[in-house]
Amino acid sequence: MIDQFERLPGIGPRTAQRLALHLLRQPEEQIHSFADALLAARSQVGQCQSCFHLSAEPLCEICRNQERHTGILCVVADSRDLLALERTREYKGQYHVLGGLISPMDGVGPELLHIQPLVNRVDRDQISEVILALTPSVEGDTTSLYLARLLKPFTQVSRIAYGLPVGSELEYADEVTLARALEGRRPME
Repeated sequence: MIDQFERLPGIGPRTAQRLALHLLRQPEEQIHSFADALLAARSQVGQCQSCFHLSAEPLCEICRNQERHTGILCVVADSRDLLALERTREYKGQYHVLGGLISPMDGVGPELLHIQPLVNRVDRDQISEVILALTPSVEGDTTSLYLARLLKPFTQVSRIAYGLPVGSELEYADEVTLARALEGRRPME
């Protein structure tokens, strides 16, 4: 069990041992509930058909929310980034999850990401602004420039401000920094 916990991101040997020992002290019914929740999540959670965020339904909760602004689209690399932005409670538009960043060194080209569905969505849904909320790194910059070039014929394209340290991950940024980065976004040149 310790070895399995160590395979999880951010879990070292000591934390894995603590988690395993904690679970061993729990009543058997709680262990069954935990195992059932893991199996249910694995079998029921997929991708939203519109934005590619995690969802147990064809459309995620955000895409189904009628109170969200449908003319603004925030593009993120993965669902962790979307969840980080949602914690700010500042952004009220829709999202699009790319499924990663362009990284030729890792063999990830544009064709492996949800880029064509993004272009189709922007054109079809008459999106007035696309906000690129991608990690400030070489891969994030490459992806942002590529997307800006593709999307400018259809809509205004902006990028969140660089209130985030270069090379950092969005999911680890605090809510205030993310909120300010959203507010300070600027058009892509």
